[in-house]
Amino acid sequence: MSTDVVLYQELTADNGKKIAVATLNSEKSLNALSLPMVESLLPQMQAWKDDPSIAMVLLQGAGDKAFCAGGDIRDLYQAMKESPDYYHPYVEEFFTKEYTLDYLIHTFDKPVLVWGNGIVMGGGLGLMAGASHRVVTATSRIAMPEMAIGLYPDVGASWFLNRMPPGCGIFLGLTGASINAADAKFIHLADHFIEHEDKAALLDKLLTVKWGETVSLNHQKLSDMLRSAEEQCRHKMPLSQIRPHQSAITALHDISSLPAVISAINGIEGDDKWLAKAKQSLAYGSPITAHIVFKLLQLGQSKILADSFRLELGISVQCGQLGEFQEGVRALLIDKDLTPAWQYQTVDAVPAAVIELLFSSPWPENEHPLKELGRLDS
Repeated sequence: MSTDVVLYQELTADNGKKIAVATLNSEKSLNALSLPMVESLLPQMQAWKDDPSIAMVLLQGAGDKAFCAGGDIRDLYQAMKESPDYYHPYVEEFFTKEYTLDYLIHTFDKPVLVWGNGIVMGGGLGLMAGASHRVVTATSRIAMPEMAIGLYPDVGASWFLNRMPPGCGIFLGLTGASINAADAKFIHLADHFIEHEDKAALLDKLLTVKWGETVSLNHQKLSDMLRSAEEQCRHKMPLSQIRPHQSAITALHDISSLPAVISAINGIEGDDKWLAKAKQSLAYGSPITAHIVFKLLQLGQSKILADSFRLELGISVQCGQLGEFQEGVRALLIDKDLTPAWQYQTVDAVPAAVIELLFSSPWPENEHPLKELGRLDS
């Protein structure tokens, strides 16, 4: 069994072009995205982007349970615990490199296929959201559950939550609700539904494709192949969990205050387990995080992608210093007592100054760690 955190393959197609495959290799942690994984993927993805022999890239997770269950935040917790009065350099390093990788995937010219089987949460969704071709399966469970740890939906969520059907971004951001394959397609976080057991056969077929030098045609060839595979199993896609509540969720888009949005979510009628769990998660989550989500969705509408990542890096680093993030991780993952001592008990109690501080950059503009993002693209 390999100890490499990411496994790499280059498969040669019939016409000599290559399909590059990267496998997150931490099955025990549900392929949680660690800093060593990010540091391995960044140069390899860049090399594949620049290599004319590589036609497309496949990103997948080891095992059958998860593509990636989120960021590996235990090391972040230890770093925050070591430096309660300032943000630890590790916090900045982790998020800087993670967001750089996410942005690279978003702006990767060649086709990038992410196989979003099983659990895809947090940092895993950051990898998947920017891919050109995103596959979900019958077991896909996708969520941004950061409310529960006092962080917030990051990894570009200020960009992609704003590009969902009206109301869905604020609902999913505040509740961390887990969605299935049908809903992932509905909210534009997935493109194709294919059965997980069909992956090997699909890869064999991809090796028969006549990949060329024209990137746009290679995108179309991959899309055609995925569409054909989807037609064989579309009838097996699970039923949507969002659609039964779509009108109530859509109405959230026009509500102008956070307390009113929360009240409206709690007032959505229905007795299904999915809605009940969403309301429970909302009640459990950090009031500070709720404010971050609400403001991000307001600001994100006017930001370009690179600016979204720059904004998020500042918020993430500030969260690492504030203490709410550390407490949320402690309660959920370290002590597992599920009783976080949030700094404020309700959203009404959170001072505006706290949110203003979180949204203020810790660095002068010319010293921002992501200052070159989006400005060096060839």
